[in-house]
Amino acid sequence: GSQLVMDPMLVCKKTRRLKGKLADICRKEPSLLKEIAKGVQVGTRECQYQFRNRRWNCTTVRRSLKKILLRDTRETGFVNAITAAGVTYAVTRACTMGDLVECSCDKMTSKGNRLAKFARTVEAKKSLPTEGDWEWGGCGDNVNFGFKKSREFMDAPYRKRSDIKTLVKLHNNDAGRLAVRNFMRTECKCHGLSGSCTVRTCWRKMPPFREVGNRLKESFDGAAKVIPSNDGHSFITEGPTIKPPGRFDLIYSEDSPDFCKPNRKTGSLGTTGRQCNSTSPGVEGCELLCCGRGYDTRIVKEKVNCQCRFRWCCEVTCNTCLVKKTVNTCR
Repeated sequence: GSQLVMDPMLVCKKTRRLKGKLADICRKEPSLLKEIAKGVQVGTRECQYQFRNRRWNCTTVRRSLKKILLRDTRETGFVNAITAAGVTYAVTRACTMGDLVECSCDKMTSKGNRLAKFARTVEAKKSLPTEGDWEWGGCGDNVNFGFKKSREFMDAPYRKRSDIKTLVKLHNNDAGRLAVRNFMRTECKCHGLSGSCTVRTCWRKMPPFREVGNRLKESFDGAAKVIPSNDGHSFITEGPTIKPPGRFDLIYSEDSPDFCKPNRKTGSLGTTGRQCNSTSPGVEGCELLCCGRGYDTRIVKEKVNCQCRFRWCCEVTCNTCLVKKTVNTCR
């Protein structure tokens, strides 16, 4: 089967019983569904990059991931947030590229446009040009459409529930989307004789997705543990001294396993056989990654390009050399 965190086709198979916007996307908007699937992959790849050196490395092995997503740990929170961000990102990019008939890029005008108004808010003013005449123009990223579709597709099945797991999931989904929408940047192009900036045209652009991943990884590191509140419709932080989480923060309600040993119940695959760094005291170091079990060292030979030189104007030729490399793997 598919190894995606969330398989849009699988979600749609279950929508026969569903009504509303999610069912509409599944039945009437196949091109949008394709972009949603791309977004899930974007999120998964970023998750694997961010956790490449940790005990849990955002594995997409289905039996493991399924168990992890059933729980309500920080890891689950990150997966949900980065997936919602990926879907927002991919759908927005498809609008800008003209790949979706349902939307276009954001044609900003100086008057009356909601995004133009947003860009004049305090938050956006940080990145606005301050000198010379400028106006909104060009083709900006239509992030509000991406945000809306990500929400319609990912949140719809859970909207009517109010258990703690659902509340946490919806909060983290939104935190992921906000990591894209609220960090848009302004780009400008100069117009004038010989490139002088007499007038500039400016538009809004999404941050690189790596930045989104970095931001959410920081939120993961500082995630807050929550418990259901007495009203049964919201959550509060577990400790009275902890400040309530904001919209950008990630939250969780279950402690994570240590991911040191394989465990069918939690979905942990353990760290035996994982490569580690013998000189690092950090999470990628053999001491932490191997959970104190020790590690084996072997020398491997690797082919690399070497003795590269330019030929004529534009050609580079290289030899192939064998170099010895030390590889440490957890016991």
